[in-house]
Amino acid sequence: MVKYFAFLLIFFLTTFHFASAQDGNPQIVPDTVLINGDTLIMLGDSLIVKEEVKETYWKSGGNYNLSVQQVSLSNWAAGGASSFALNTGVSLFANYKKNKKIWETSLTINFGFNRQADRSYRTRKTNDNFKFVSKYGRELSKGFYMSTQLEARTQLLEGYKYFKPSGSDLDSRNLISDLLSPGYVQSSTGLNYQKEKKDFKFSAILSPFTGRFTIVLNDSLSQAGAFGVIPGDPVRPEAGASLGTSINTKVMENITWKADLNLFSNYGKFGNMVVNFNSTISMKVNKYISTRIETVLIYDENVYIEMEDGAKSRAIQLQNLINFGLGIDF
Repeated sequence: MVKYFAFLLIFFLTTFHFASAQDGNPQIVPDTVLINGDTLIMLGDSLIVKEEVKETYWKSGGNYNLSVQQVSLSNWAAGGASSFALNTGVSLFANYKKNKKIWETSLTINFGFNRQADRSYRTRKTNDNFKFVSKYGRELSKGFYMSTQLEARTQLLEGYKYFKPSGSDLDSRNLISDLLSPGYVQSSTGLNYQKEKKDFKFSAILSPFTGRFTIVLNDSLSQAGAFGVIPGDPVRPEAGASLGTSINTKVMENITWKADLNLFSNYGKFGNMVVNFNSTISMKVNKYISTRIETVLIYDENVYIEMEDGAKSRAIQLQNLINFGLGIDF
């Protein structure tokens, strides 16, 4: 019905202009009609359709990556072992901005494993992390927001420490982590500064009101007091101050760098920092092939790492991955 009405209206306007021209009136006055949100402009015998531009408040997207490596050996004189390795990950984001309100949410999941034929435990995890961040803010002045941020980190599967017992050629293992063991939930409220322009975004939030919760739901790990919880307690709450920064920029054509740094200090031991740093450099070869260099650095004085001699000590945790394979942006 709307299309039929529009056709009649266009026909009437065209006829009217044609009749005006025949009467010797050289002046052309455009007529404007709004139909279904689009603007129809009659100029002489021409019809111009001008679509209404709708403001977009949401931006969303993500990336999926996959890399696979396989080595197959049979009667190989130089030695070695057949192996298979896989690393995959997905990152998603959804950002909302309207007037003086912003809401930014991101989810990152990475997982990897390798399988080697000559080991007691052939399949072993190499990469496993889950990170969710959501931030809501209201603008105070240009670039400055009062924001509340929620961040959650954990892993998906069990983690083991592999070792060879004295006098044995077979590997053994101890469970050292699990899903939500540890899990970290941090909620912070404070002043957020953001700067954004083409191919560059920077954000920093300083919060004197931060709550941090260390979760250990695995009973055996909780009973052992792993990750700083009181033995037997599944949750360790802390109150303190935090600083979180993030940057997303295009370094050069087809090369982007994303990084975030989170610092937390407990008011009970103010000055002792929990450090979480993540960095990803993506280099696009073409639409589907990319190289990713991922670095994760963690330091937490409540986490004790088992050393080669069996002693446990505080240490910097460092993970570095170089992946070449499928990379799809959407």
